[in-house]
Amino acid sequence: MIFSMRTFVLALLALPLVAAGADTYTMNDFNSVPKIDAHMHLHSDASALMVLAHKDRFKLLTINVDYRDFPPVAQQQHVAAALHRDFPQDVAFAATISTDGFGKPGWSATMLRQVDAAFAQGAVGIKLWKNIGMELRGADGKLVMISDARFEPLFNYLERNNKTLLGHQGEPKNCWLPLDQMTVNNDRAYFKAHPQYHMFLHPEMPSYEQQMAARDTMLAKHPHMRFVGMHLASLEWDVDELARFLDRNPDANVDVAARVGQLQYQSTRAREHVRQFFIKYQDRIMYGSDMAQSTEQSAADFVAEVHKVWLKDWRYFNTAEMMTVSELDAPVQGLALPKPVVDKLFYLNARKQYPQAWRRPGTPVAVAKVAQNTSR
Repeated sequence: MIFSMRTFVLALLALPLVAAGADTYTMNDFNSVPKIDAHMHLHSDASALMVLAHKDRFKLLTINVDYRDFPPVAQQQHVAAALHRDFPQDVAFAATISTDGFGKPGWSATMLRQVDAAFAQGAVGIKLWKNIGMELRGADGKLVMISDARFEPLFNYLERNNKTLLGHQGEPKNCWLPLDQMTVNNDRAYFKAHPQYHMFLHPEMPSYEQQMAARDTMLAKHPHMRFVGMHLASLEWDVDELARFLDRNPDANVDVAARVGQLQYQSTRAREHVRQFFIKYQDRIMYGSDMAQSTEQSAADFVAEVHKVWLKDWRYFNTAEMMTVSELDAPVQGLALPKPVVDKLFYLNARKQYPQAWRRPGTPVAVAKVAQNTSR
């Protein structure tokens, strides 16, 4: 009898923490639950997108990037600040720095003036991209990593002023694999189209492990700096590795932008393990789509694509349905996360990370925090 009772208890413990049902949202809840897409790239008029955002109950964070395929940094800054000015309760923005002239006399002072100007216009953080570690070279021709001492004035500024660094260091681990060994279709398509970033083709470049070590060295030097690891901190391939990163860096958070496919790949193999990761680290993860406006796409097509992605991701995180996704060749079952976990993933964690965002001009941050806590 003792053995059978023990077996029964173990069987109960093996069940999912919360079954799909009253404790989870459904697709019918999509338009009624407030949400934030904390990782977008908006480069032009967003009036059509704002109609969709209001309908779908989304607030937006647009992020500037020092990326040659995007408009110049100054133009991105102008557009982002204008969107924030026109839609202060709906659009926030994170700025970036230009690496032009990096290492030359006066570069640090110029960079800090850029940062000051961005925060004066309402920026909620500064984004540093993978060009640091994968493209940027100093006057000596050597590749510059994120741990380079010449970035210390920026990190000291952010840490001293309690500002957020949004970091995209390295790439998915698939980047260091041949195309036919990559785990998700979108990585395969991206690196086929961008061979300059496909590190398997460039063995002379830093390894994946070196990229992660440089990022971790930087964070160890600045343990009190607010940090968001973009794209699951480039640890998308293993939620256990990501958990170890979060444990080592208790003040860091991550977003899921453009890495939901890698989560789905893992959940086809160990769904409950991935689900329990989100439950355990529910205060540390933010939703983001990484959707970017392109001059090659009409406003209507962009809006339609954004809506499709938002719905697809909501289905994965909120329901237990089987679904087909473009990232995988096999169907995947949704995680059916509990409502409180989803509220944090899709809304509350972003508001906590960026307390000055999405509020009426002139509203003190303390007042805005109270409003956030009572908004649901």
